[in-house]
Amino acid sequence: MAVASILNVAGYIDHTLLKPAGSVADIIQLCEQAVSYKFAAVCVNPVFAGLAAQRVAGSGVKTAVVIGFPLGATFTAVKVAEAKEAVLRKADELDMVMHISAAKAGLWDIVADDIRQVVLASDNAAVKVIVETGLLTDDEKRRAVSAVIEAGAQFIKTSTGMGPGGATVHDIKLFKQIAGDAIGIKASGGIRTREQALEFIAAGATRLGTSAGVAIVGGPLPADSTD
Repeated sequence: MAVASILNVAGYIDHTLLKPAGSVADIIQLCEQAVSYKFAAVCVNPVFAGLAAQRVAGSGVKTAVVIGFPLGATFTAVKVAEAKEAVLRKADELDMVMHISAAKAGLWDIVADDIRQVVLASDNAAVKVIVETGLLTDDEKRRAVSAVIEAGAQFIKTSTGMGPGGATVHDIKLFKQIAGDAIGIKASGGIRTREQALEFIAAGATRLGTSAGVAIVGGPLPADSTD
């Protein structure tokens, strides 16, 4: 791939703040940065959905809200309720965590149904499914791609940033090999530099989840960022 410009890289970034102690002031700053740098989206915890949507309204920056985060181990009905409330508060995208324990048990019908129920509740908001690649074998990653496509979600996403490992070029290439252009691919977890960002984009990522977005496009790196 040709070297992307800083502006092009910015357009891939979901500017993320999911730490438990994140404040209203932190979210406002996140949104101001996203608008200033023209990032694709801000990604926030559910309690900040309305605030984030309000702060980026009219800018072209989307509001993404995490669902079932970070374990994916809650009831499907709870994920559905979170999704409905997030959409009510003007979320454009929903980053949901897959039912990881069902995946590890090979219960792929349950995995797909869990995703499908959130998709049905999404009211056309894009659903990104976090599969936590650090916990999966390559075969399970392939099955996860199939489940995401079968359930009607729009993206597969590597990691929460809070599990073991993070995004790898190997996993992005594997997802791309299985999915082709059927769904988007979001690399998330451990992306800290522009060089890494370009490598993931070249491998097939269509979104990048990171709390280091400002540093990637040339600003200072936050000292306490986790993605």
